[in-house]
Amino acid sequence: MQDKVIPIHAPGASRRPAPPYDGGPLADTLGRPLRDLRISVTDRCNFRCVYCMPREVFDAEHKFLPHSAILTFEEIARLARVLVGMGVKKIRLTGGEPLVRRDLHRLIEQLAWLDVDLTLTTNGSLLAKQARRLADAGLKRVTVSLDSLDDAVFRAMNDADFPVAKVLEGIDAATAAGLAPVKINMVVKRGTNDQEIVPMARHFRGSGHIVRFIEYMDVGSTNGWRLDEVVPSAEVVKRIGEHFALAQADANYSGEVAERWRYADGAGEIGVIASVTQAFCRDCNRMRLSTEGALYTCLFAQSGHDLKALLRGGAGDDQIRNEIAAVWRARGDRYSEIRTAETANLPKVEMSYIGG
Repeated sequence: MQDKVIPIHAPGASRRPAPPYDGGPLADTLGRPLRDLRISVTDRCNFRCVYCMPREVFDAEHKFLPHSAILTFEEIARLARVLVGMGVKKIRLTGGEPLVRRDLHRLIEQLAWLDVDLTLTTNGSLLAKQARRLADAGLKRVTVSLDSLDDAVFRAMNDADFPVAKVLEGIDAATAAGLAPVKINMVVKRGTNDQEIVPMARHFRGSGHIVRFIEYMDVGSTNGWRLDEVVPSAEVVKRIGEHFALAQADANYSGEVAERWRYADGAGEIGVIASVTQAFCRDCNRMRLSTEGALYTCLFAQSGHDLKALLRGGAGDDQIRNEIAAVWRARGDRYSEIRTAETANLPKVEMSYIGG
């Protein structure tokens, strides 16, 4: 899917220019504002999680993007600055695994000057070594993916023989560096790790961290998704509620994807992300920037819109703003609301390419 990018021509090309952006609030065809930007800094990862980068596809022969094809930190920072000026309030750095991108703290230093909530999602494998430097560079918070506390189950799911203990060390290091509260994301797949729901909740209860249980999704075209392997978020809440009393809490902000549940005794909260059984497309305010500079308006998109040609062709910020505004104003994505067995089999951009 990395070649399914719609060209946005560089200056001088023969095409009708995008209508000018007037600086006002942006809304798509369904009235949704632009507020959240996800930036993938690499298409590489040191894990081969079965629901994201299955090893039979992403094997030793897989061709990742050459260094010359990916955006430089300066190019990313420029686009981020433009997008913040258009209404973006939150930036999340993703991958692949973002911490395999060399000297990532340099990018964070450039983004930290922007008036945004700056966060990062990681598998935690390199976090213990980098947490302090990331925090010193200006990172605010981290989200760590952890699909099981059982070592055998976790190693099988990450398919890289990586132990749970090292991820927990990363979480502790992030906490010590001030990157808290840490959010821990657990993708729940029936028959694989759903027996770990309650142990995960129990382990982090009272820790100050927030575990979020995510329904297994049909992202990309290679993870072999099946509806019968989805554990509905309502079932997750029921299972945890059988052990610890829960009360539903209000969302922190409009467009928050996680449904929040507090422990009745004040021992913190959990979240559930029900993008399969309770679609939240109507409030989705996310734009995604791929590793090589393509804009995607949905996690389940089939194609993106190229900005790299503009960046490297000498376009000014006004032209880039106009093109971004045109992409967002034409946006009508609501994949999770129209998902069927047939759409699940359609080719889609891989999550490792644009981030989760």
